[in-house]
Amino acid sequence: MVLVTGATGFAAGHCISDLLAHGYDVRGTVRNRQRADLAHLRPAIDAARGEFGLAQATLDADEGWAEAVRGCDYVLHVASPIPFKAPRHEDVLIRPAVDGTTRVLTAAAKAGVKRVVCTSSLDVITRNTATAARQRTEADWSDLSQCNAYAKSKLLAEKRAWDLAAGHGFELAVIHPGAIIGPPQQVKRESSTDMVRRMLAGEMPAVPPLHLAFTDVRDLAAVHRLALEVPAAKGNRYICANGQLPMTGIAAILKEEYGPRGFKVSTRPLPAWTLRVAAPFSGEAKLAVDMLGIQHDVTAAKAMRELGWAPRTLRESVIDTAESLISAGVVQPRR
Repeated sequence: MVLVTGATGFAAGHCISDLLAHGYDVRGTVRNRQRADLAHLRPAIDAARGEFGLAQATLDADEGWAEAVRGCDYVLHVASPIPFKAPRHEDVLIRPAVDGTTRVLTAAAKAGVKRVVCTSSLDVITRNTATAARQRTEADWSDLSQCNAYAKSKLLAEKRAWDLAAGHGFELAVIHPGAIIGPPQQVKRESSTDMVRRMLAGEMPAVPPLHLAFTDVRDLAAVHRLALEVPAAKGNRYICANGQLPMTGIAAILKEEYGPRGFKVSTRPLPAWTLRVAAPFSGEAKLAVDMLGIQHDVTAAKAMRELGWAPRTLRESVIDTAESLISAGVVQPRR
């Protein structure tokens, strides 16, 4: 049995679907079992080779975690608070991330779980000016003083995970994705796929001057499963990104593919000073300003070599994301 935290989330939903398709029995956590909307998982559950169940537990409370991990051999700790607006207080992100990791992994240790795989972020690796001039690897760590609230939450949560693994003796592997795109099982504005939607919808008349590394959510699900299965993953961190592009590069792919179909995709770059002027009045602009100049030149060679991970091309991920949004009727050509 594999426990996956945050069953209603973008990445966790794909992890659950991938595990079920490969014959695993899966239990997902939700905040409220009666109110949880799992329609996005129904196709995977109906076609599953393994069994699926739910447990009620939240990152900000102790209740439910002992029951959630009972009988589990593995845990994928995917759930974490994600900002799409700058929080007023860092604790909004940091406390639930760190305390939640402590709750999940402590319960896993008490239940005798064999291995835990935690979902971290490239922000735990790339926010360090001392390493900015070279390609970053899993040996690198961000400088806490250079991290925004989200990066701090992921950095401190990962360090807590390693401390807990050392103290309790369970096996741990950590996955570091970039910005997560790919076909959504359910369309939510609070995910990285919304960038693609906004470009297609013409809601981004100018593109922020940001460079991002990207991870296809389907590849992310696969690498989590591989980190459970491959013995060599024990005690290791894995960068999992299938390419780096400026946001204008993403826009260029969409314009080339969907411009002829009536989608008015802008590739005009937005001056950085415009974001800085808007930052005091917009949480979104403030987050973008915080990302200016951050380089995500990383290598996923270790995951490919040790886990046999084979990610899709970034172009394929962008197009598949767009096709999924169009098929769902979320975005249509502008007439």
